[in-house]
Amino acid sequence: MQPRNMSMSGVVDLAAVKAAGEAKAKAEQARAQAARQGGGGAEPPSALVIETDEARFEHDVLQRSAEVPVVIDFWAEWCEPCKQLSPLLDRLAKEYNGRFVLAKIDVDANQMLMQQFGVQGIPAVFAVVAGQALPLFQGAAPEAQIRQTLDQLIQVAEERFGLTGITVDQDASGEAAEAPVPAGPYDALLGAAMDALDAGDFGGAIQAYKNVLADDPANSEAMLGLAQAQLLGRVKDMDPQRVRKDAADNPGDVQAQIAAADLDLVGGHVEDAFGRLVETVRRTAGADRDAARVRLLELFEVVGPDDPRVTASRQALARVLF
Repeated sequence: MQPRNMSMSGVVDLAAVKAAGEAKAKAEQARAQAARQGGGGAEPPSALVIETDEARFEHDVLQRSAEVPVVIDFWAEWCEPCKQLSPLLDRLAKEYNGRFVLAKIDVDANQMLMQQFGVQGIPAVFAVVAGQALPLFQGAAPEAQIRQTLDQLIQVAEERFGLTGITVDQDASGEAAEAPVPAGPYDALLGAAMDALDAGDFGGAIQAYKNVLADDPANSEAMLGLAQAQLLGRVKDMDPQRVRKDAADNPGDVQAQIAAADLDLVGGHVEDAFGRLVETVRRTAGADRDAARVRLLELFEVVGPDDPRVTASRQALARVLF
């Protein structure tokens, strides 16, 4: 199992492999800071299995992974294999008693996380260790295989990153387990944007992200959120069948290709979206070429600049432009 780097800014970055020593140092630093702040004590059993989302991902998964391996279960209510796997993972998390924490992510409500991890089907299980992403397995695997995978994960976490898990107090209720997360200067606006996204108010989310960027133009969370909200706003009223038929029937129609690329990306078909627009740029000129190029750059922002698919597509774009 080879760890892959994950950005600590809340944007998943599966592009590069970082040295284990660097990640271990960060984990040790985070544990030392928690100890200075009075953390590191025993935690209640409720801390072993949590439900998280895009808004809480950095706190629940990335920061938490500096203390204990976090196993991520990507699931959905309609997914029958998920109904077999999820209870098994819940039981194993409690049985392993703090050697790892299980974070459950509903893909229907968190499509951007699904895309950023490159999830092709569910159930899909990943892990994050000291900020490093590890793909574990996909599908409802046998319990023996899952146990073997978890044992390997725990061994990697301990040997490479010095993570030995958390102490669990079986008698604790969990009421006081969650410490308040310090509010950042734009947390209220970013929270409002996320609430608007959850409510399907993409216009409100776009405005909230723009309000953050007006004061802090380099705010990476707001830039990513704005790109995501704009994309979701564009596709919400689309008829997928009609859009794809128009694109297939009219390969020279730039707007048809752009609309289909938006749908491709929202559906998790990242390479298809990028490839469609690179090809559109290649065979067009003038305003049409510029429209396809600009949309492609916008989609790069949605996925994240360090994603290897973005890097490859940037190179492909450069080849057709120059």
